Amino acid sequence: MTASTPSAISLTRLGVVLTDRGSRYAVTGASVTSRAEVDQVLATLKKDRSYAKATHNTWAALLPTGALKADDGESGAGMVILRMLEREELRDHIIIVTRWYGGKKLGGDRFRRVQDAVRAYLDQQSS
Repeated sequence: MTASTPSAISLTRLGVVLTDRGSRYAVTGASVTSRAEVDQVLATLKKDRSYAKATHNTWAALLPTGALKADDGESGAGMVILRMLEREELRDHIIIVTRWYGGKKLGGDRFRRVQDAVRAYLDQQSS
């Protein structure tokens, strides 16, 4: 029996796709099929110091074993991403929305910005 080494994860980074009242939002995605690959994608993304220091890296993934999500302190944002993945039927994929807080609270608008970032990613994937 030979030990397998994890394959290189290919990230699709769109970088900062929008700003709102000083907060900046970026979106990243990758194909994944397991929790281990999700963890590998997150670790790969956070090797970039700016992403590691971001206020929030919220994400969701639809895997063969079920749905996973994490808010990373941005309460409810993971569910927004997950619902969009489900609507698009984008399986075996993770989408990460990164926010760098700009000093002003966005209230409910933060969910619209998460949706806008995910939509930018989905639009890029379909083109």
